[in-house]
This record gives sequence, C-alpha cells and structure tokens, in this order.
Amino acid sequence: MFSKLSFVALLLLLHAAVSAADDGGRFVYHGFAAANLTLAGLAAVTPGGLLELTKATRPAKGHAFHPAPLHFFSKPKAAAANTTTAPRSFSTCFVFAIVCPVHDGLISDQGLAFVVAPTTNLSMANADQYLGLPNIVGNSSESDRILAVELDTIMNPELRDIDSNHLGVDVNSLVSRQASPAGYYNDDVGGTFQELRLNSREPMQLWVDYDGQARQLDVTLAPVRVPKPKRPLLSMNIDLSTVIADPVYIGFSSATGITLTSYYLLGWSFSLDGPASPLDFSKLPVLPLEGPKPRSKVFVVVLPLAIASLVAAVLAAIFLIVLTRRRRYAEVREDWEDEFGPHRFSYKDLFHATDGFNDSSLLSVGGFGRVYKGVLPSSNLEIAVKKVSHDSRQGVREFIAEVVSIGRIRHRNLVQLLGYCRRKGELLLVYDYMANGSLDRHLHDRQLYPLPWNERYRIIKGVAASLLYLHEDCEKVVIHRDVKASNVLLDHEMNSKLSDFGLAKLYDHGTDPQSTHVAGTIGYLAPELMRTGKATPLTDVFAFGVFLLEVACGRRPIGHDNRNNQIILVDWVIEHHDKGSILDVVDPRLLGKYETDEVILVLKLGLICAHPLPKIRPSMGRVVHYLDSSLSIPPDLSLLRNKGFDSYFNLDDLSVVSIGESSVTILVEGR
Repeated sequence: MFSKLSFVALLLLLHAAVSAADDGGRFVYHGFAAANLTLAGLAAVTPGGLLELTKATRPAKGHAFHPAPLHFFSKPKAAAANTTTAPRSFSTCFVFAIVCPVHDGLISDQGLAFVVAPTTNLSMANADQYLGLPNIVGNSSESDRILAVELDTIMNPELRDIDSNHLGVDVNSLVSRQASPAGYYNDDVGGTFQELRLNSREPMQLWVDYDGQARQLDVTLAPVRVPKPKRPLLSMNIDLSTVIADPVYIGFSSATGITLTSYYLLGWSFSLDGPASPLDFSKLPVLPLEGPKPRSKVFVVVLPLAIASLVAAVLAAIFLIVLTRRRRYAEVREDWEDEFGPHRFSYKDLFHATDGFNDSSLLSVGGFGRVYKGVLPSSNLEIAVKKVSHDSRQGVREFIAEVVSIGRIRHRNLVQLLGYCRRKGELLLVYDYMANGSLDRHLHDRQLYPLPWNERYRIIKGVAASLLYLHEDCEKVVIHRDVKASNVLLDHEMNSKLSDFGLAKLYDHGTDPQSTHVAGTIGYLAPELMRTGKATPLTDVFAFGVFLLEVACGRRPIGHDNRNNQIILVDWVIEHHDKGSILDVVDPRLLGKYETDEVILVLKLGLICAHPLPKIRPSMGRVVHYLDSSLSIPPDLSLLRNKGFDSYFNLDDLSVVSIGESSVTILVEGR
C-alpha cells in the first residue's frame, strides 16, 4: 500500500512528466520531480520537487542541465555556404530562492547562475568560489565558451564585482561585461527602481531573452507574482555566433562554502524562436521551512503558561465584545413580526448606516422624533431614518401592520416607506432620502433663494396627485392626517413627494373610518376633528387647502403681525378676497413674477378646500381637475365667510382636548 508521501510523489512525477515534455527546444518544468535533468555535484531534486543546487557546511558545487543539446544557430543552406551563421532567438524564465540559515541572518555564499555551455561537464570548476563555473579569462577554445547570467551574493574584488547583491552577464569570463544591483523597475509606481535582496529567502523570477535578429540580450528580475516589468534590468548588444559554440547545453550552476545556504529552483520554462511559456505559480513546489533552534527548559515551561493566559484573555475579551455588541444592537422581536420579515431592518444595519445616529447625520428634529440621513452599506442606498418613541403595550402590532401596508404603496409623488425596526421604547421608520429637504425650508428660510412660481405650481400638482392616489386609487383608502409643507419633501430634481406616514390610517373603500385618536399639526386641523374625532379624506382636503394658501402666500398657517397680533392665514386671505385685493396676499418674494390666473386659482381653491363645512370641500379628484384647468371653480365664495378658527378651539391649548373617550393630539408647527 502506498504511503501518503509516495502518493504525493507519484502525482508530482505525473504532472512534471506532462508539463516538461520537450518539443524541439521548448519545455516547462513546474517542479523537477520528473524532469530527468543531468545533475552533478551536490545538485539534487527534493521529495517535494524542488531542485536544490547546493547545501553544505563544506566547500561544494552543484550543476543541473537540461539533458538534450540545443542548436542556437540557424543552419545555412547548401547553396549559400558562405552565408554567415545567424544566432536564433531564445527566451527563458525561472523561479529561484536563496535560503540562508536563520541563525546566520542574511549572510550567504557565492550565488547561482543561469549557464549556456558547450558541455554539461564543469568538473574543472573550483568547489568554493566562482559560482561553480571555471575561472576562464578570454576565449581560449570552443570548449571554454560559456555565457552566464550570474546572481551574485558576495563581492569579489578580484572579479571587479560592483557589490554583494547584483546581477551580471558573463561572456567567456567571470568578469561581468555588464552588471546592476539586484532589483526591478516597478511599473505600478511609474517605473521606479526598487531594490531586491537576492538572499532574502523570498522566491523571485528571472527572465533572460535574446533577440537573434537584433543581437540583443535582456535580463529582467521581479518578485514572484509580479508581472514582467516593461524595462529590463540589464540590456546589452551581443552576437552569440561569435561567443558560444553550437550545439549548447543550458542549465544552472552554484557553489557554497560553510554557511549551509540553499539555492533552490522551483520552476523553469524555455523556448527557442519564441517567448517562453509563463509559469503557473499555483503548480510550483513549496519552499521548506527552516528548522527550529534548540529551546531552553525555561522557554518550554513558560510558553504553555503564557499561551494559556493569552487564550483566556482573548476569550474574555471576545465575550465582553459580544455582550457589548448584543446590548448595542438589541432589538424587540416577537413571533407575530415574522410575517413582516421583508420589511424589517436590523438595528445594526441602521446603526452603521447613520454612523451610530451621530449628530452629524441629523436631518431634522420634530414633535414625533429625530430624522437621520444614512447609507445602507449593502446597497449604497441613501435613506432617512426616523426614530419615534412608542409604548410596546399599546397597539404596536396594529401599527406595524399599517406601516407595512403603507410600505407597499408606490407612487411617484410619495416618499417610499421602506420598512421599520423596533427597539425597547423606540420605533425606527426607514424612508427614501430626499436630497433637497422639505418644502417648508424653501418657503420660510430667508437665507434660501425663493422658489419661483412655476416650481411652486408643479409641487402643488404633485402633492394633489399623491393625495388623489391615497384616497381613491389605493387598494384601501389611506388618510394621511398630517398634510403640511414640512411633510412635502423635494428630490434632487425638485419633484414633490408627500412623506411621513407615521400618523396615516387605512380603511376599506365604502366603510366608515372609526379612528378615536386624532393627531395633527395646529393650523392644518379640520374643525370637525375637534367634535367627532374622526379623520376622513375631507380632513386631508382641509389641510391641503391650508397648504395651498401657505405655498402661494409664503406665510405659515398661524402667524403674528408687527404688533404681535395673531393672524390666521385662512381668515386673512378671505378678508383680501372680499376687499377685491386677493393678489395682495401673494408671497412678496416672488416680485410679481407669476401667472396671475394660476395664482388666483390656487388661492380660491385653497379657500374652498379649507372651508369649515366638510360638505363644501371638493374631493381630491375634483381638486386635480381644477388644477389641470379641466373644471372651473364656482365664482361665488360668499359661503367662505366665517369667524375663523377661534369658534372651534382655543389656540392657547396645544396639548390634548378631551372628546368623550377619545383624545386629540395637536402638534405645534415645525414637526
């Protein structure tokens, strides 16, 4: 039965046998388990497939050559016998690593070299120097002709080395014709030169490319997995036909002294008359780990105790972190909420989206809570998160059901309610974010440029369309109950969108709404709400009428004059209408730049919608027709004369007014 080691070795043999097939001067070795190289000296292939050239505590050398000779020159035709022999192009790349003993730091012996030689027998070379190559000076004979690219890790003054970490091109001599400090020109930083330590124990890749036509040799170095740099480290003109004999052998040479440095080859690719195939780094063997140093008895005893203490501390820290995170992101969840799952957001997501509900994300503060801007990390969707206080014992289930139902409503003039999240004593409503804020700011903030009339009219028509949809086109009738300028938001194109359904109620078409808890904002409340406590579509129409007057006049529903006298906007407009000076109520910031017919239409429509008698008010369907000029407003507005709001409730009481067993919550403006 094969052992695991034998099975792994067999796989390496099969893989290397396939990848290293020689095809007329072209081969690729991903590891050398089945490379069948010609080895000499200390060169050997490790069980893991590495080619180890040398590793010894005594002077030694190692050589490894591709077994088949290669013809580097084109053969002249018989008819052209006098034609000069032309060198052929070749390309090679290989991955190497120089691994020094840990206790010796980065001190290593000699180095290694890529060699083109007329023979595989380099036994005449010295064992402890010259990279395992013969110390040849000049071109004494064809058998001595050697081309080498050296990766030198010592400085030998005898050979005029430039430093102890360089690459050089040797031509029939160990004195390099051209040399450069080891490194590469990094294309990611504009071709800047970056140094590499050859004996850093890190794998590196070297390319040697020769252009036979241009007679140019290029040498390029780079870390493993870094693409081949555009600029070579060394480049020189050389005619190989005058340098080496033919045929030749290609391989590697190395020498070591006493430092036990290992010189490894992990992979090798070569090609004649074309670029070498790139190496697949995932198929290369793994470098061995350096063996550990002997440990003292104190270290053996102390280390387990230290590790145990560290583990205990880490576990305690993890427990505290988890406990803190659970408390920070704790939510209130009950079984009945499962049916609303798709509409429920996690508090953790909303917390991170709003930067922890930081004040820098705060959009507004009102009577019903604080609104924060956020960005959902999963989708980069901009949202607005409204935090509302609630008592989990009072109707939360019904309220959540209404929130989710309203969340299914889709209309171009409604801010989309995306969902909710519930914590102890707190409800979070999630909406689409509107880039230009509320209409209230654009009407009443004197630091903002006043809205032109054409935009105001377009905003009015958009809000009317949204209310028509809620009242008549939804599956159920939706009563908004808080129509006002601060709840009309503007997107990045200044399109109006009615928002804030925190008070909305739903009921079936044709049925009588039974709401016994009425809420709204002072100045927009229909008078009958104080008597009956029932919100209807016509109470929304009343608020819309006040909204129309506010947009046209640029005044709040309830304000004060220069003498601090209270002014009810509806009464003030009626007075000017009766005097025949209705255009005097138009927002002076418009500077008279408006369509007179549209302004008169909006003012008269506002008065009709805000009539104290519900039966006089038009439906939103008729309102939309009026705004589209498909219906004419009745000319007689005498029925609009009334005593204002004072006959229905006292403006000094802004909290709660009792209505039988019901209660009415009234908000001051600026929610």
